[in-house]
Amino acid sequence: MSLSIHSINTSAKRLIDQHVLPELGSLRIADCSPSGAGRILDFGCGVPGGIQAGLLLARICMADLADIRVVPADRGLWEGPMLQVTTDDPTWACMAAQYAGWKVSQGKFFAMGSGPMRAKRGREEVLGHLGVHDSGDCAVGVLECDQLPSEEILAMVALECGVRVEQVTLCVAPTRSLAGVIQVVARSIETAMHKLHELGFDLRQVLSAHGTAPIPPMAKDFAEGIGRTNDAILYGGQVTLWVDASDAQIETLGARVPSLASKDFGKPFAKTFREYEYDFYKVDPGLFAPAMITLVNLRTGHSFRYGKLCPEILRESFGCSAG
Repeated sequence: MSLSIHSINTSAKRLIDQHVLPELGSLRIADCSPSGAGRILDFGCGVPGGIQAGLLLARICMADLADIRVVPADRGLWEGPMLQVTTDDPTWACMAAQYAGWKVSQGKFFAMGSGPMRAKRGREEVLGHLGVHDSGDCAVGVLECDQLPSEEILAMVALECGVRVEQVTLCVAPTRSLAGVIQVVARSIETAMHKLHELGFDLRQVLSAHGTAPIPPMAKDFAEGIGRTNDAILYGGQVTLWVDASDAQIETLGARVPSLASKDFGKPFAKTFREYEYDFYKVDPGLFAPAMITLVNLRTGHSFRYGKLCPEILRESFGCSAG
């Protein structure tokens, strides 16, 4: 089965054209595009950005296939706001678009690349496994980095995606910016989907999804910033997936999905990151999953819940104390 029923890049570009470009000033987003060489939109490097910019950035990253909004938190978990993501296209929204599977680098420039441009490039194992193909004529991506890309980066992305450079749009935000924090925390469902894929579950069996995670305070320190956004999902993320599967399938792998199943579970991510000398690839990949997952089986009417929430680790990570 090929996921070629629509162009997710065209969908993301339409969102930018209709809701970002006309409101750059009020959204505190800057158009830093070089003349005639594609578009670069700054969501938080040299501009403040903000909550609305972050919500739009997350929607762009998911090809506008999800409803994303700020909601009140369960005060037993976290007294700040939560980010809620809902989609009826979880495979498209999360794995064909949102997953950060492209290391965009050239010279001293490095960024984690996500968004629908990955489907145009088509070089990742998960895209081939799912039969993802995007026949649109544009490429839209999100870069997590502290600096804006150059014209050379735009040209490289265009070449790898097989589109004209004028048809490339790159949206940029550091993880430590407000928009960047929201964009990362919007990945609660994505982490569950990726974990299921790694465990051998056919993602086309996932029909709908809902996820929430706390929006942490921004951190000035690099490791703390990465730590807080990861902890929001690892220790505070709650995901519900509606699936069409056998109960036996779910019971075989369900307990292996949440972050609790990892050997690195149990302390703020920044501590783990430092212990591994800031090398992401030394961290157990199984850690990157929501704290709690509920699988609702549409075939049988049975529900299964795994994992646990850890408010005490969130408080330590977020630097919050009772006053």
